[in-house]
Amino acid sequence: MLSHVAKARQAQKLAGLLQQCTRGLAHAIPSDADTPLQAVQADYSYTPAGRNHLFVPGPVNIHDRVLRAMNVPGQNHRDPWFAAFFKDVLADSKYVFQTQAGTPFIFSGTGTGGWEAALTNTLSPGDKIVTFRYGQFSHLWIDMMQRMGLDVTVIDRPWGEGADEAILQDILAKDKDKKIKAVAVVHNETTTGVTSDIKGVRAAMDAASHPALLLVDGVSSIGALEFKFDEWRVDVAVTGSQKALSLPTGLALVCASDKALDHMKTAKLPRCYYDFADQLKTNPAGSTPYTPSLSMLYGLKESIAMLKAEGMDNVVARHHRLAEGTRKAVEGWGLELLCAHPRWRSDSLTVIKTPQGIDSNKIVKHAYSRYNLSIGIGLSQVNGKVFRIGHLGNMDELMMCSAISGAEMAMIDSGMKIKPGSGIGPAIQYWQETAKVIPTREVV
Repeated sequence: MLSHVAKARQAQKLAGLLQQCTRGLAHAIPSDADTPLQAVQADYSYTPAGRNHLFVPGPVNIHDRVLRAMNVPGQNHRDPWFAAFFKDVLADSKYVFQTQAGTPFIFSGTGTGGWEAALTNTLSPGDKIVTFRYGQFSHLWIDMMQRMGLDVTVIDRPWGEGADEAILQDILAKDKDKKIKAVAVVHNETTTGVTSDIKGVRAAMDAASHPALLLVDGVSSIGALEFKFDEWRVDVAVTGSQKALSLPTGLALVCASDKALDHMKTAKLPRCYYDFADQLKTNPAGSTPYTPSLSMLYGLKESIAMLKAEGMDNVVARHHRLAEGTRKAVEGWGLELLCAHPRWRSDSLTVIKTPQGIDSNKIVKHAYSRYNLSIGIGLSQVNGKVFRIGHLGNMDELMMCSAISGAEMAMIDSGMKIKPGSGIGPAIQYWQETAKVIPTREVV
């Protein structure tokens, strides 16, 4: 029981706190009695009707089927059921890479962790590696290589172009002693909307008769664009769950060739969490070297089931149609793509240049603040000069219509002389003319 003195002190303290709160409210609430309640809400605390329209090149929209598959209670991955389940997921993941011969690994992490796995499991300090820089993500991978102590030859390309196979072939042909151990390429650069030709890169390596490993960042391409691990003889490929697989961020999927696994035996770069060897000891029996993310694995299994049902060729074709319609809209607006040459144009996203004097960041802010539309800002060298519309993963034509319509309105809000309908009109026409009946459905 509190004494009378303690109770009096407690009451006095509560009275003081109440007085402070009252003073705070007096400052926070405007004196005008007609001011709406929303005026005193914290930033971003209001949830508008409808839904957030998400059109960045990752994270992307998650299908309801995948969300339902992930909605599972806590489970023990050491119980007997897990082994068969995990072996099925590993086998399914080979479909994403379009491989029969490759060995897949699933790490709890991100694509950046996959980058690290590709390097540390195949190379040693001081090893020579050749790579291209043509955007923020290729730049960041180069930074990782350098910080790991690799001897990096960087081929800088204009931001808006991709890997130049002729330059690569020349460098490899001059390496008479075969000291270059690896070639690393970002397949789809989400900073610039550029897709490089991995098949062409392999052809350049073959033309130079060079034995270097081919390491590929397919984070924003694998599962959306054409990618053939076996046919193109890729040695390590990396992707992330939040891109074409249409899952939350949290899984790094890596696939390694037999040649890469041979290099693992002599690679001396430090590795622990991303060590292939630990996975190879446990995965064949349906186990993992550390705790897996079960809800993500359930989602991955469902996502790949949907990709298989659609068929990878159809998935690639769908992304091309969505990209072409978006490019029709850009043409209708009278704007230019950052990626000028058609050979480089990405079907994962479209990067649009804004006219001189127009800050593209304002367009992105207007889109979010007025229309609940999330589109991508320009990164690094192109910040303020471009905005990005993603059409990656779980996406269809009508969803893209909302992105293009919202972008039109946001550009007008930002002071651009855009005629309403000038972009969405051509996009609609293209999609309507090229539409097909959804499989198993009929036209009445």
